[in-house]
This record gives sequence, structure tokens and C-alpha cells, in this order.
Amino acid sequence: MHKRMGEAVARVARKVNDTVENKKDSLDLANCKLMTFPVGIYKAMRSVTEGIHRISLANNELKSITSRFVTTFSQLTELNLAGNYLHRLPEEITSLLHLRAIDLSRNRFRRFPEPLATVPALETIDLEENEIAEVPTDKLASMALLRSLNLRANPVGPEVRLLVRPLVPFDLLLSPEEAIPKA
Repeated sequence: MHKRMGEAVARVARKVNDTVENKKDSLDLANCKLMTFPVGIYKAMRSVTEGIHRISLANNELKSITSRFVTTFSQLTELNLAGNYLHRLPEEITSLLHLRAIDLSRNRFRRFPEPLATVPALETIDLEENEIAEVPTDKLASMALLRSLNLRANPVGPEVRLLVRPLVPFDLLLSPEEAIPKA
């Protein structure tokens, strides 16, 4: 087990070093078995954090994202957190003024992460395969740049299905309604 952990740490270190040394604008730490965002990365990347625009932490074991993560990578335009164990986002997510796309599919959200409704540049929100039943439709309707909201495979209530153009200026993706069994 220690050998596998060592290999995982080495893989993360290689990816971080590659991003820093080559001054890349993205950091891909998908599939690294991370349970938290490694604190050491903040130090290792401090000289390039302003230049990081895309981060993928997909398919890890993250249970939360910290406010420090959000404030450190303040220039993000894309954030992929798909396939984790997240159930909420820090309020500081609202400070990501350039964030255009966020993927939160295959997580554990029971409620729509409301701080997203005030992220000014957000165009795409993917919340497929969560446990969301209620959506703040009034807040979503006021998101000027939102183009796509994916709520497929969520137990959303019938009121969400009533959100149709021209009421909302974005594509609302929902799973087909289940047929009601006849008695």
C-alpha cells in the first residue's frame, strides 16, 4: 500500500512540476486518488498560480474544496471536479470572476450549489448524476451569461421542468420523465 501511495504522490509531483516548469495554463490532477488538495502544491505553484486557467481534479476522492484553493487559483476559467464526493462549495467560489465552466457531475450534491448563481462569467454548469431535487429557478433565470445547465440523472422536482424558453435563456438538460406506472 505504501508503494502505491508513493507512486500517487510522485505522479502528482510530476504533474505539478510539469505545469510550473513549462508555464502551462492548466493543471491536470485527475485520477490521482486525492482525498484533499495537497497543501504543498500551493507553495510549489505560487509563482504561476495567476497563470492557471484550467484545473481538473476529476475522479479523485475529494470531500471538499477549500476557500484557500479558490482564492489561490483566482484566474480560473474552467474547473472540473467531476467524480468526487463533494456536497457543497465554499462561498469564495463567487470570487472566481473569470470562471466560465464548472463540472460537478457525479458528486453528492443534494442541493444546487447556490454560490454558483452569483459567479458572473459562468456559462456552463454540469451537475449530472447528483442528488439534487430543488433548484433556485429565480436565481438561475437572472444569470445573464449562463448557456447550459445539465441536471440529468437528478431527482429534480416538476417545477424545474416548467422552466422553458423564453423564461430562461440557457439550455436546461434533464433526464426524460419517468413514466408513471398504471395501477
